[in-house]
Amino acid sequence: MNELNRTSYDAIATEWALARVALPPLDRAYVEAVLDGLAPGARILDAGCGTGRPIAALALAGGCAVMGIDQSAAMLAHARRDWPDGDWRLARLENIESAEMGGPYAGAFLWDVLFHLPRDEHALLLTRMLAALADGARLALTVGGSAGPAFTDTMFGHSFFYDSHPPAVVGALLRELGGSVEREGFLNPPTGGRDKGRYAFVVRKAGRPRMAPGTGLG
Repeated sequence: MNELNRTSYDAIATEWALARVALPPLDRAYVEAVLDGLAPGARILDAGCGTGRPIAALALAGGCAVMGIDQSAAMLAHARRDWPDGDWRLARLENIESAEMGGPYAGAFLWDVLFHLPRDEHALLLTRMLAALADGARLALTVGGSAGPAFTDTMFGHSFFYDSHPPAVVGALLRELGGSVEREGFLNPPTGGRDKGRYAFVVRKAGRPRMAPGTGLG
């Protein structure tokens, strides 16, 4: 199913770049919860970065060093053109090992990404994301907003795969993995129809923040 999403994102890269230029205010509040207070040069991981806009762009504008990972070569072409200072890597998140993600990072994002993978792959990816963080660093992520089976939907005329645990299951999983959920809530509630909703978390990795080379944490 991820091959479907890769092909579709490659096909819509130009339309996506034109449409996704800024975050809605509520989304931005979750992103800023990760970025606020970080020192210049803090290392940020944007997993599923797409074109680099808007999340990686915000981090770069704030003086952070960004590692962006995405499976769409066409999306990454926009990121490399617009933000040559970023470190952009072509890879499938479900295949990448913790060591390949690098780290430790002062913050990380898995924004509008997890629900494109089958739900039985979510726990392993969340484990690897938390492992890539420095102690006390934060991860912001989104999941689907309701329970239900996997499905496909269209965007810009192309099909995409979606699957998600309901928010309560994800919250329990994050805590089981040692994260402390600091903020959570609906970005848009499910409508009971086509819109299954989106739900966001900010989770803090256990441990006290410490100054580590390149993390920007103190």
